[in-house]
Amino acid sequence: MKTRNILFALAVAVAMAAAPAPVVAQRAPDPTKWRVLDPENTLYIDTVDGRIVLELFPEIAPRHVARVKELARARFYDGLIFHRVIDRFMAQTGDPQGDGRGASPLPDLPQEFTFKRGPDLPFVSASEQSGSWQGFYKTIAIATYPDAQMALTADGKTRAWPLHCPGVASMARSGIVNGVDQVNSANSQFFLMRAPYPSLDTNYTAWGRVVWGLDAVMKIPVGEPPANPGRMQTVRVAADMPEAERAPIYVLRTDSPDFRELLDKTRRERGADFSVCDVQIPVRVLDQSGRNARERPWWRNIPLIP
Repeated sequence: MKTRNILFALAVAVAMAAAPAPVVAQRAPDPTKWRVLDPENTLYIDTVDGRIVLELFPEIAPRHVARVKELARARFYDGLIFHRVIDRFMAQTGDPQGDGRGASPLPDLPQEFTFKRGPDLPFVSASEQSGSWQGFYKTIAIATYPDAQMALTADGKTRAWPLHCPGVASMARSGIVNGVDQVNSANSQFFLMRAPYPSLDTNYTAWGRVVWGLDAVMKIPVGEPPANPGRMQTVRVAADMPEAERAPIYVLRTDSPDFRELLDKTRRERGADFSVCDVQIPVRVLDQSGRNARERPWWRNIPLIP
């Protein structure tokens, strides 16, 4: 009898050791500190060097965000190369011809270089420059005028525009043709910033920003065209992806005390060279697979929610 009990206990122990570790669910982070990205306005660009995750801003550039999502959902962008990549500048893609002259069959878009900011679009100031304030709306750096100016306008809003910092996604367009600047010529081509470039501000429509995967953007081969161009393998709206292939991504709220501390720390470290483009907004992921899981999918390199 004792031998049977011992054998049974051993069998139970072996079975328990072989069983997968129990899933330990994580609690959602403090909503006063962390903001979850909206899957409907999150874009995944898969490359050989990893996934690039962008937050989209329909409140800033509604027509351009709608166009990018429409083309992504039509699989238009899948397989297209980065045909123009300039070091310390940007990486351009979205041309079905691959030579910078192509576009989608959809009509060109009217420019959305600036937008009107009201109380519903909170702004966190970081510095004052050239008579305007620079800071953040969500994860994108913008320039705008103080909230007090809203009381002086008929619509209760003030002018604002995104800044072309590293990671910003902006729409390509034609330049000057027969002496006329083709401001309403954006269609399907876009570029991802690899460095700050202020001369693009208010001249090109910015519609998103990379929140994760900027290292993959920096690895895209350089050239006009590159000898071995990088490629967008797939482009998907996160809301359209199976849950197993996406994760709840959280970004530090720019209206939180924690972000203000980060802002002040960056300003101290940079000194007179400080720019809002220097501020890197922390990103975290809620690991739905459980703390004891041995492997996690593509987001395994994103820090977990503490």
